[in-house]
Amino acid sequence: MTDRLKSIVSQLSPAQSGLSAITTKNPDDIVITLAIRTPLTKAFKGGFKDTPLDGILVKILKQVAARANLDLALVEDICLGNVSEAKAAYYNRAAMLAAGFPNTTSGSSVNRFCSSGLKAVQDIAGQIATGAIEIGLAVGAESMTVGGDRLERPFVDEILEHPEANDCMQPMGQTSENVANAFNIPRDVQDRFATESYRKAEVAQKAGWTADEIVPIQVTIKDPKTGEEKQATLTKDEGPRWGTTFEALQKIRPAFLPHGDKSTGGNSSQVTDGAAAVLLMKRSKAEELGQPILAKFVGATVAGLAPRIMGIGPSIAIPKLLAQFNVSLDDVDLIEINEAFASMAVYCQNTLKIDSAKLNVRGGAIALGHPLGCTGARQIVTGLSEARRQKKKILLTSMCIGLGMGMAGLFVNEQL
Repeated sequence: MTDRLKSIVSQLSPAQSGLSAITTKNPDDIVITLAIRTPLTKAFKGGFKDTPLDGILVKILKQVAARANLDLALVEDICLGNVSEAKAAYYNRAAMLAAGFPNTTSGSSVNRFCSSGLKAVQDIAGQIATGAIEIGLAVGAESMTVGGDRLERPFVDEILEHPEANDCMQPMGQTSENVANAFNIPRDVQDRFATESYRKAEVAQKAGWTADEIVPIQVTIKDPKTGEEKQATLTKDEGPRWGTTFEALQKIRPAFLPHGDKSTGGNSSQVTDGAAAVLLMKRSKAEELGQPILAKFVGATVAGLAPRIMGIGPSIAIPKLLAQFNVSLDDVDLIEINEAFASMAVYCQNTLKIDSAKLNVRGGAIALGHPLGCTGARQIVTGLSEARRQKKKILLTSMCIGLGMGMAGLFVNEQL
């Protein structure tokens, strides 16, 4: 009855817009009650190198089960964002059962390239908003040790005859060089941006800021020379290289010749394994169950652009999302933009005029790594943790998406 009265009052009240609208609390708000992630580990040689996708999934789902303080039978759907594994839906279904979720909990997988984790959050939120489900879990996970997103063959001739469709054959490194060349983003500017990403990540690690976002994961690691197996507990990201300097990055050879000479292994995102999970429900349901409300999911959107410059997607998706909710970038306290390449991150920062102090405060994918399907969810986990630390309210996350798209999500931190 109380919730019903609140809904009636909100409908009779004068219409709100802008910042006041997105920060007002209503029973039908979609809220986040748990947001966690694994450490991000180096593909092929890091902590998850011997743990395939289904292994990573069951481990993060067991952590959700242990930390949610919730009857798992109430979770009606688990959506997995993943890019490189065609059997992701199989793995998701089996892993959730092994993690303790009952067979009444459904599962699916979704692939929107690098924004798959954010897309999973959007899909679960959409189902809750329409009443299809009451509680759902969004997961982003990727084993880049095992998988990859390269095409195994060219498109058929009928597609390749279309210029923009043909551009979809360009590898990501080439599109990074396209952005650098088209918008005059020099190598030294990219290396300075990358240096700052490493610095921010180092500061965050040394200060222990990531303690409330990363959950410890136990794995079995095999020695590549002897085959000997040992148990290990992963507790921190492996990507950050403490003491990285601009001068050191300047010495790294270009990675994507002959397409250009500005993007390198030092100013591009690292190849990484990892997972993140976000639990969502309506505010009224969270209050009924006594769940902690971490944040409000305001909304998310996607925007398309030319595939050959796919990296600048956030510069298009972010203004579109902000316009939908009648807020400005000045209203936003913290911004997480995926650093797929320094070229696109610099372009987006310059175009949107983002203050560096607001951007990727704990470092981005250049320093932390970019498990493709994971990052869209990982940004939410990281951003909300940083928002709590700084007591900031409005969080914006955004992804560039391969083949020419961008995606953005808007959140309100409620743990001030």
